[in-house]
Amino acid sequence: MIALEIEAEDPRWDAVPDRDGLLQRAADAALAVLPQDTKTDLAATVLLADDEAVRELNRGWRGQDKPTNVLSFPSPDMPSAPGRPRHLGEIALAYETVAREAEAEGKTTADHAAHLVVHAVLHLFGHDHLEEGEAEAMERLEVQALARLGIADPYGPAA
Repeated sequence: MIALEIEAEDPRWDAVPDRDGLLQRAADAALAVLPQDTKTDLAATVLLADDEAVRELNRGWRGQDKPTNVLSFPSPDMPSAPGRPRHLGEIALAYETVAREAEAEGKTTADHAAHLVVHAVLHLFGHDHLEEGEAEAMERLEVQALARLGIADPYGPAA
């Protein structure tokens, strides 16, 4: 299990049904499909922000002066203090972008946010999608995790 610390900076995130439970289940579903040993106690922070806050993070860390749906910031691989979970890193979601993409793709904001948390957790474990083979492997893991949540394959043909 990944213990999530959820920081909701934008109150529009409060409209997502069972928001905290959904994000927790999404993080745990991502963890469940990973092949490596993930039995240690883990933690991560999720920032539920707006486009402007995520744009600032994107500009500061990636040099891209635009909002994006999700950012992930893996923590350095350092041992945790005794009795404390290992902090995987931080995830930031931009409300306007997530809601706009969900509407354009005909899905709920909740389902899209869950997908993006799965995606970000995989990034925290070192998965990437810069090359085609990596992207395909990451998408397969995302689809498996989303199936555990009852969420349709976002990469498959439209229903």
